Amino acid sequence: MTISKKIAGFLSQASWIRKMFEEGERLRAIYGADKVYDFTLGNPDVEPPAAFKEELRKLAANPIPGMHRYMSNAGYEETRRAVAEVLAEETGLPFRARHVVMTVGAGGGLNVVLKTLLDQGDEVIVLVPYFVEYRFYVDNHGGVIKEVPTGPDFQPDLAALEKAITSRTKAVIINSPNNPTGVVYGAGCLAELGKLLDKKGEELGTTIYLISDEPYAKIIYDGIELPSVFHFTRNSIVVTSHSKDLALPGERIGYTAVHPEISEGDLLLEGLVFCNRTLGFVNAPALMQRLVAKLQREKVDIAAYQEKRDLLYNHLVSLGFEMVKPQGAFYLFPRSPLPDDLEFARLAQKHNILVVPGSGFGLPGYFRISYCISKQIILNSLPAWTQLARELGLL
Repeated sequence: MTISKKIAGFLSQASWIRKMFEEGERLRAIYGADKVYDFTLGNPDVEPPAAFKEELRKLAANPIPGMHRYMSNAGYEETRRAVAEVLAEETGLPFRARHVVMTVGAGGGLNVVLKTLLDQGDEVIVLVPYFVEYRFYVDNHGGVIKEVPTGPDFQPDLAALEKAITSRTKAVIINSPNNPTGVVYGAGCLAELGKLLDKKGEELGTTIYLISDEPYAKIIYDGIELPSVFHFTRNSIVVTSHSKDLALPGERIGYTAVHPEISEGDLLLEGLVFCNRTLGFVNAPALMQRLVAKLQREKVDIAAYQEKRDLLYNHLVSLGFEMVKPQGAFYLFPRSPLPDDLEFARLAQKHNILVVPGSGFGLPGYFRISYCISKQIILNSLPAWTQLARELGLL
């Protein structure tokens, strides 16, 4: 075999998101873009904030000598300082530039963190449903993923989580607001989670890290606030990107921040910087680092996303689809009206509706809708959803 047996096996489990997106490309060529309702990819259709464009113009008109050269593997000091300043404001904790490592998006950041933490066979707990790439990221660095179910509202089941923790548990990855469900973990939930991990770490004589993957942290609805994991355990690490909050997914710019009082912080940070380099990321893109340094308090228009959420959620619920109303991100995760979510996705495709089966997120029997697409496409899709509901006997 040309490629490794492991990768050949992974290819058979490869992302449903990409498979369905590619099917959308085929259908658009046949029917036209306005008649294909592609809810597969979390690729924001909004433009970056005006402040981004202004900073880009300034930098293009007045380039800094040497601005495209290598920098410290942790990133520019001024960018890390800007990130730390906002983190300190938001948490009341003494964040400094040294607690931040600029990374090639959240995906790069997660790989750097896992490479730094994991020994062969160490376990990383994920909550189902979850972003499927976590499985491959953990495997990249010799770890073993351990799936733990959530409750009916997709909130963490702390009793199930406690049972899953062993002496090999090195970390728990959480994602709030969550992809694919859009749920947000409240302060009470995170407080109990932090206590549990600290308690189990003491019992087992180890450190269990809470890794919070937060690319949707600024996309929150209904006036709620996202609690910071840094308030609930000192052994916490945040990994994020500006793909969603600044609508810059193609620029691959993000950061990792560690709690200022994290266990063996100096050694951990040294490890993060080393792994950032040796994994081949070397450093985050220079131009984007300079731009986002001045944009840490900016974000895209959240009201537009909330309008799309309400439009689609209200219509689907009126048709008989069942789902938890999301409080953040830009996804809906309804229960499939058919026991087989793959069969449902194929049936929806006959109506030119493209969704991702819940199996692609570790939870069969559901499907994901990404509504970060144009409002007009959502409006165009509503009759097709109605026809699909009729065919399924929901109406």
